[in-house]
Amino acid sequence: MKNARTVAVFGLLIALALAMGLSTSREAPDSPIASVENPGPQGARALYLFLREEGRAVSTQLTSLESLAAGTRTLVLAAPTGRPVSEEEVRAVERFVQEGGTLVYLSTRELGMHQAALETWLRLDEGPLLPASERGLSTDLADAGGTTVDVWLGAGPFRGLTALRMSQDRGLRMDHPDAVPLAGLGGAVAVWRRALGKGEVYVLAGADVLENRRLELLDNARLWNALAARGPLVIDEYHHQLAPPPPLSRGIWVFVAQVLAVGGVYVLSRGTRFGAPRPVLVEKHRSALEYVRSMGWLMRRSKVEKDLLPELDKALRQRLQERLGISPALEDAEAARLLEENGGIPASHYLEAKAELTRLLSEPTIRPSDYARVARLYAHLERTVTGRQSLIRA
Repeated sequence: MKNARTVAVFGLLIALALAMGLSTSREAPDSPIASVENPGPQGARALYLFLREEGRAVSTQLTSLESLAAGTRTLVLAAPTGRPVSEEEVRAVERFVQEGGTLVYLSTRELGMHQAALETWLRLDEGPLLPASERGLSTDLADAGGTTVDVWLGAGPFRGLTALRMSQDRGLRMDHPDAVPLAGLGGAVAVWRRALGKGEVYVLAGADVLENRRLELLDNARLWNALAARGPLVIDEYHHQLAPPPPLSRGIWVFVAQVLAVGGVYVLSRGTRFGAPRPVLVEKHRSALEYVRSMGWLMRRSKVEKDLLPELDKALRQRLQERLGISPALEDAEAARLLEENGGIPASHYLEAKAELTRLLSEPTIRPSDYARVARLYAHLERTVTGRQSLIRA
């Protein structure tokens, strides 16, 4: 009797714990979509409420851009990744701008993946990385991962602005001959303007200036207030939504029936035995230890060739050209200077690594440990250039 009572009590406690665990709600992860319905750090809910509180005429577009409401003064596309803007919508947006409207396109970070038609019309391409800058912030930790870009030309809604806070990522290139860079830092452009008919197009690198986490920094809020002051402002929400899947066609059902028929024949053939089952052959493989010993013997026999050293510098210079636009034909001193200017990496880091490499080349033989040391120096530089490692050497 006593044991039964104990089992019942423990069973009740376990049931209560299980019920509480299932009823506990888990917080959803922060969404990276720059939607006015997203209250997370990367959302645009704060901007929408801010403009409403300021008395501005702001609304959302929940249908195709071909049905843009009459009287719209400014259209905002905030890095849409849900569904692509179609060719027909691009032509509708072009007519809207030609007739005097303003398009503000905050580009996605992965050019060519989500909005190919829109990016082809705007002729967008990736630019160099924006240098790091904490200018204008109270502390260095006020906006981790961001940078301050300068407003070079105060045109349109940028009149009176001095600096914007954006993510420290790649800038943009706009290949239209009449496109004008308005803001950026160093050699990287973050904001472009292009006049088109009676209207104008503003293209920004990323949706950082309208994010909830950066809206109050520097002149970000003033920019949106100036845009909304022009007239009705519409924020596109339609292209943040995923397109519905197409309906299943008759061919799909026929294919499913064929698969089921083939599967049935396979099961029937495999399930019918034509004799006594034979024993399964046991296949013996060589042990992993044998492979390890063979690899160790091979590495002891091998030696470091001098031709490997120039390849280290060649690979790094190629990476500098891809990431920062530094030509491999430049002298080492000039390349180091541009590396410090555009990439924020001290010139001495590259010059010291190149000097160590040159010294080893003059040696009659190269020890594996020396080669490994130089390879680590170049690997550190490459990871720093690509942004996978800080400037502090390990």
